Amino acid sequence: MDTTYWKRGFGVMLFKDSMTNENLLKYYVKTENNQLYLKGIKELESKGFIIKAIVCDGRKGLFQLFDNIPMQMCQFHQVAIIRRYITKNPKLPASIELKEIVSLLKQTDKESFEGLLNEWYVKWEAFLNERTLNEVTGKSHYTHKKLRSAYRSLNTNKKWLFTWYENYELRIPNTTNAIDGHFSDLKNKLRNHNGLSFLRKIKFIDEFLKA
Repeated sequence: MDTTYWKRGFGVMLFKDSMTNENLLKYYVKTENNQLYLKGIKELESKGFIIKAIVCDGRKGLFQLFDNIPMQMCQFHQVAIIRRYITKNPKLPASIELKEIVSLLKQTDKESFEGLLNEWYVKWEAFLNERTLNEVTGKSHYTHKKLRSAYRSLNTNKKWLFTWYENYELRIPNTTNAIDGHFSDLKNKLRNHNGLSFLRKIKFIDEFLKA
């Protein structure tokens, strides 16, 4: 399940079956929120669907809403989060090493990844804890805040990064690529119809997602 936007206040939240590739449910939304995802899952269950697992982008608080359903965080989104923190071309040796570990995320197993991440943290813990003093205010702050945030994101989300691996028999995708590709195709086609009115755009999206 995932949400995409065309402009501020206009988006589509989509629930898709990864096994049949069928679009099951959608909501037009102004903003993405966890309660609407919860509503969607309950609506699908009320229609008789059995939810074996959920793949999503890891919104804060979302995983906690579904304690009884295996949750897989999209590994592609996790990689993107780390890239935002340390950039595509990090300069610090610690950041370069973390980028190399993250690059293995989609091609390794849980034990290996968590082992590498733990070794990295032990090696760079003192570096992460370095503080810089503001001589004007007399207060200090962490020197490498973005790198700390990158590690914290991985460490917090590692519980949900390998749900596919722990539940191999369920054939859970490790990314939301099936939806992301669908959204990209839809946006490309709508781009070729820039002159559509809002209502016609809605109708176009309805027909596209139905197909």
